[in-house]
Amino acid sequence: MQTEAHKSFNAGDTIMEHLSNSKLDDPLIHLPKIFGIDFSVTKHVLMLWLVATILFVVVTWSVRRYLKQERLIPTGFMNGLEAVVVFIRDSIVQPNVGSKWVQTWTPLILTFFFFILSANAIGLIPMFDVLAVLNHFVFHPGETSLLTRLIHGGTTATANFNVTAALATITFVAIIVAGSKAHGFFTHWKNIVPHGLHPLIYILLIPIEIIGMFVKPFALTMRLAANMTGGHIAILSILSFVFLFTEMFSHAVGVGVGMFVSVPLAVGISALEIIVVLVQAYVFTLLTAVFIGMAIHVHH
Repeated sequence: MQTEAHKSFNAGDTIMEHLSNSKLDDPLIHLPKIFGIDFSVTKHVLMLWLVATILFVVVTWSVRRYLKQERLIPTGFMNGLEAVVVFIRDSIVQPNVGSKWVQTWTPLILTFFFFILSANAIGLIPMFDVLAVLNHFVFHPGETSLLTRLIHGGTTATANFNVTAALATITFVAIIVAGSKAHGFFTHWKNIVPHGLHPLIYILLIPIEIIGMFVKPFALTMRLAANMTGGHIAILSILSFVFLFTEMFSHAVGVGVGMFVSVPLAVGISALEIIVVLVQAYVFTLLTAVFIGMAIHVHH
């Protein structure tokens, strides 16, 4: 009985394994600790490196290829890239930060958008699930091999709250830098609350505004990670019906549920996730531009 229970399909464990990062005590690559910080490479760290490398190579290659042309007329991928850059600069950054600061903050906003979009999109590609199938039927490596450890854990780095918190921390610092560059360091902190109010009001207002400073990056952190996590949970939960109905009834019932319920629903949610991937990258960059613009153009 214990053996059967152990071999039975556990939907919760399976879903968490697909969402979670590699175990900290068993990373992909062990590296020494520096100042008490473990720099070992986990699966999400590997995905961050992969996203950054792909972005750097693709964008650099496209721009250099474009600049080598005799006539600087963008075509193909470069045409789409330029359209996105112009849209973010003219429709997101400039309306919020103003013409004076648009060239200063556009690079940061563009980096956020392309990095988050790429990380979200790559997380939808079941590359490690394909490796898991090959691992099971073809390669058969040992339990301690890199391939075996690689297929365990999620692939969407932006579903990791540590990753989104790091991105939001950059936004938090950028808000302070933007306000300090526009008004001076001390004036920026004075602008947190309106001027000319009764002194007693400041006792209540200053703590609220300080809390609001930290609420902004916290909201960015939770919104991005929660949305990316929620979509994957929904897809994996629906696909789990196949194995659950197979165990409760028979293989025929499980196949029937998969063909007529799980697969169509999973495909529909996956299509919705493609929209969510784009929307969440857009929302994060838009809110970052709005928060930076609020620090530059103080309105009370």
